Amino acid sequence: MKKTLILTACLLLGVGFVCAQQFGEYFEDRTLRLDYIFAGNNTEQHIFFEQAYATPQWAGRKSRLTEMPLLGNGQIRLRDHATGELLFVHTFSTLFQEWQSTEEATKVQKAFETSYNVPFPKKPVDITVTLTNFHRQVVGQLTHTIDPSDILIRPIGDNGIPHRYIWTPDSVPDLTRCIDLAIVAEGYTADETDKFYDDCQRAVDALFAHEPFTTLKNRFNVVAVAPTSLDEGASVPRKHQWSRTPVATHYDTFYSDRYLMTQDIHRLYDVLSGVPFEHVIVLVNSSIYGGGGIYNQVLVSTTGHPTFRQVLVHEFGHSYGGLGDEYYYDDAYENSYPADTEPWEPNLTTKVDFEHKWADMLPDPTGRVGLFEGGGYQSKGVWRPSENCRMKTNEAEHFCPVCDRAIRRITDFYTSR
Repeated sequence: MKKTLILTACLLLGVGFVCAQQFGEYFEDRTLRLDYIFAGNNTEQHIFFEQAYATPQWAGRKSRLTEMPLLGNGQIRLRDHATGELLFVHTFSTLFQEWQSTEEATKVQKAFETSYNVPFPKKPVDITVTLTNFHRQVVGQLTHTIDPSDILIRPIGDNGIPHRYIWTPDSVPDLTRCIDLAIVAEGYTADETDKFYDDCQRAVDALFAHEPFTTLKNRFNVVAVAPTSLDEGASVPRKHQWSRTPVATHYDTFYSDRYLMTQDIHRLYDVLSGVPFEHVIVLVNSSIYGGGGIYNQVLVSTTGHPTFRQVLVHEFGHSYGGLGDEYYYDDAYENSYPADTEPWEPNLTTKVDFEHKWADMLPDPTGRVGLFEGGGYQSKGVWRPSENCRMKTNEAEHFCPVCDRAIRRITDFYTSR
């Protein structure tokens, strides 16, 4: 009877079957870290499970566990092994899927690391990892079972890497009420730790200087994690410069000069094993322009370039808000957004399902919101919501109203208890 009443309450609240009152029934207040390898080429996708770890504390949401705020390009689902009941859903995008659209992917098979944190289950669960293509079709899937009593789930915790909170609305960080953002040092040598903490403060100031993050500031905890590098800066392969750094970031990702990213996600999660986190920014001690942001995975940005603030905020729009790029090239670029499929990103549309995008914000008497063709790297067939926005150019000072609303909505999703 008690379980029935809880279920009814959850459904009335619209938060799915597993709500905050039931979190403790299915999960411990710990984190299950899952390491995977995604591999393939431009037409094949393979998913391999590598290792499971247990870390202290769960920093994620404890309600709305079976809902998806955005679809992403992949999903991970936990189901009760005995009953098949859906317990938890997490969505994401990957560097692997970006690579699949490159010319290199037509010539070779490659493997990419990835890791995901989920709440630690009390009973055996079936975990399904799914990859989808631009048409939202499932193109890769793996299901495996995790028994929480498995002796090979390796416990990890404090790794000795120093860290300090740069911002928290409370004297003691509240993991249940706030989104936990970790900033990781990359390319800072042992005598540059103070510089890293200063750069972290610059990053926090830049982020919270932009709406809607100014208003949402008290919904975030920000912790700075300071591993030291043997060499300064990131690797620059085109200059034959290879740096020994904690998470092996490098420019020339996919042979693009400005694409600065790491493929060593397992190492990144090792660095973060001593702190609870949900989202990650890697700050690179470099003056060369570059960066990148992948939804629910990682943001990488340099700190020494004059556009540091603009790039950081733009990439956080990707990695945290799931926003798409609003700039475009010529029609020689591959069609990343097919005309028969609505993009999952909230600030792009092919007009297939525009009613569920920003149609309710039109007409706009201020002229700030509209339908402007060109976005998602395509000059035709994709529309963006404004003439200019933080997701389009570095010169734009603010997010447009549509992106602003999208960020507020996803923040509400993660922080509504």
